[in-house]
Amino acid sequence: MIDKNLSPAGGVSIKPLPAPTGGRELSRWQSWRMRFNESPEVRAYLMNGPMILALLIISAFPIGYSFLISLQKYNLRQPNDIRFIGLDNYTAVLGNAEFWVSLRVTATFTFGALIFEVLTGVLLALLLNEKFLGRGILRSIMLLPWAIPGVIAGVMWKWIFNPRFGVLNGLLLQMGVIDEYKSWVGFDPNMAMAALIFVQVWNALPFNTIVLLAALQGIPSDLYEAATVDRAGMWSRFRHITLPWLAQPIMIIMILATMGGLRVFDLIYVLTGGGPGDSTRVVTFTAWKKAFDALDFGTANSYAYILTFITLIIGLIYIRILYKRGEIEQ
Repeated sequence: MIDKNLSPAGGVSIKPLPAPTGGRELSRWQSWRMRFNESPEVRAYLMNGPMILALLIISAFPIGYSFLISLQKYNLRQPNDIRFIGLDNYTAVLGNAEFWVSLRVTATFTFGALIFEVLTGVLLALLLNEKFLGRGILRSIMLLPWAIPGVIAGVMWKWIFNPRFGVLNGLLLQMGVIDEYKSWVGFDPNMAMAALIFVQVWNALPFNTIVLLAALQGIPSDLYEAATVDRAGMWSRFRHITLPWLAQPIMIIMILATMGGLRVFDLIYVLTGGGPGDSTRVVTFTAWKKAFDALDFGTANSYAYILTFITLIIGLIYIRILYKRGEIEQ
């Protein structure tokens, strides 16, 4: 239906009349239903509302509550002395040599795992990008470490590194590499750290390789053909074609490797228990010891939030570098 009225200028203004409602006004439920059908934003909020609420309950509340505990003297050995102390826990942690030792161990582990994750990922991706017999089988087998959880991987490698009946000792002894069984993670701090880095790299290698392999397969073949015509060598093609295309995927792998190294706990807990001595006692493991051995949850949460702040800064730096390079070309 159309309502025709004369406008002040003498013309005719045409206005659509509201839809007939059968001679009665719309109820609140009907108006809400019409708004729901006509507004995608309302539907989006209503459909995602339960999940947002669940995330707030499951994630946001524990994070906020743990931060509140970090501002208190919260030791279960002194339950009658729980009180708010502000930033005293943070100043105590930052002034404690134990924190700086564990931070140094964390940095060593993270940096070592980062370097080898990138190198092994690039090398294996370059290998799997070539055509050879059995490439499909090798790609399938390569996914196995990625499917194994960190705790299971730690238990498995603990048996492999066992100084009495470990598979690694038996294999090296039969090959004549060693003369007697050795303790790989029990006595030598450097060897224990190397073993942890090896297992971390082994666990992350499949994902890193898949990301880099996908990037390699996205490189236009015309670039390599033009480089071959110009008589560019293998190293020159890798440096000027392959590496620039892999720069952004490598940056993504570096972000994930750094975050994984800073927050590692399950591997340390299962494989070395922070030993020998404190040589593999990372910040997360120290926070766990403070919470469940000393029952000092205030200090433990301070450890966790200091590490979170460090991780946030590093992540922002990585993301800034990543987006300064522009969008990833497809």
